[in-house]
Amino acid sequence: MNDLIYQTIVSQKKAGKKSFAVLIDPDKTDEESLSRLLQLCSLAKVDYLLVGGSLVVSNHLDAVVKQIKKQSPIPVILFPGTPSQVSRHADALLYLSLISGRNPELLIGQHVISAPFVRQSGLEIISTGYMVIDGGAPTTVSYISNASPIPGNKGEIAICTAMAGEMLGMKLIYMDAGSGAEKPISEDMINGVSNAIHIPLVVGGGICDPEKAYLNGKAGADIIVVGNAIEKDQSLIMEISDAVHSVPVRF
Repeated sequence: MNDLIYQTIVSQKKAGKKSFAVLIDPDKTDEESLSRLLQLCSLAKVDYLLVGGSLVVSNHLDAVVKQIKKQSPIPVILFPGTPSQVSRHADALLYLSLISGRNPELLIGQHVISAPFVRQSGLEIISTGYMVIDGGAPTTVSYISNASPIPGNKGEIAICTAMAGEMLGMKLIYMDAGSGAEKPISEDMINGVSNAIHIPLVVGGGICDPEKAYLNGKAGADIIVVGNAIEKDQSLIMEISDAVHSVPVRF
């Protein structure tokens, strides 16, 4: 295993540059629509492709990843909702620990079970402190994890949680309001967390237009993730990518 993708993420952060990631849910795509999406991602200079979801009920994760690798040079990072969502054909895997909740299974329990298989996969493993933020509507993650999200107006809790994740050795902090969130994470919370940690910050959930993506990057997010909005309107890829990459350099 190597850490080429993580080192790229860190280098981008040190340079003050923002990255754009498109989230692909294997349950919501087919070969033809995926092909069109990948063409658009290439034209838009998308930085990363995240593959996964809270629930992947189909059995073609491998097929989706292999199609992406065949058609696109964009790095593929798995965003697993369960330990079974692992494909050795990807480039890296976000090894998520739900640090915003108190469910031991999602803090460490499932990792113990999956560790041998994950190690054997040969994937680049990126330990990630995963924080679910209240987006104004119940999310699949909250339901499955039986854990309450961090309230959207409690920035101090988010800051302390992210700091704890970093000091416990996490390589990334991922703040997520959930797919189709009614209220995306506020710029104030993003700014507070970004200023409190030194590792890269990933933000997703409820980002449905270029302006919000731009503001998230300006507030301190290093990687902006969009999935649900693009599923509804793929033409947004170019606009959001341009917005993310136009955020002024911040050190």
